[in-house]
Amino acid sequence: MSGARVDHYERPFRPATDTATVERAFSAFPSGVVAVCRRTEASDGPIGMSASAFTTVSLDPPLVSVCVRKGSTTWPALRSGTLGVSVFAAHQGDICRQLAGPPAQRFDSVRPTTDDSGAVFIPGATAQLACTVFNEIDAGDHLLILLRIQSLRSDPDLEPLVFHASSFRALESRRAQA
Repeated sequence: MSGARVDHYERPFRPATDTATVERAFSAFPSGVVAVCRRTEASDGPIGMSASAFTTVSLDPPLVSVCVRKGSTTWPALRSGTLGVSVFAAHQGDICRQLAGPPAQRFDSVRPTTDDSGAVFIPGATAQLACTVFNEIDAGDHLLILLRIQSLRSDPDLEPLVFHASSFRALESRRAQA
């Protein structure tokens, strides 16, 4: 059968030293996408970035995590104070891309909200968490940042933005309970 698709279980394993192979495997895992933002005394406006390596960690204490590339020029300015973590909603793909772009244009035409602590949030997000850095862990070419949630609000009825295979995807509609 020429041209038949080879089941991925029949493909040979490749060494994890092949970066392209590792990236391809990582892209097979869907994840939510967040904005991590705050105001600083040194900047006129908000600073922030998008992060797709976000996960919940603990209920007691309430912790979430993000992974940040060690070469990030934004993270050093974000790491102190209270951070606003906004879980993007399905309709916010353009804002997510913008926050991953050049720092000077990240907030062009975006009207974020700020709380009294200086945490900055993206309006319309499915969840908004005001967090402080709990711990930073060296993790290869990234830092694993554990964030302690200080306060939050959420709307689980809003569909989240999902990142999978280097693109944004939609979740399957929820089925009615019988």
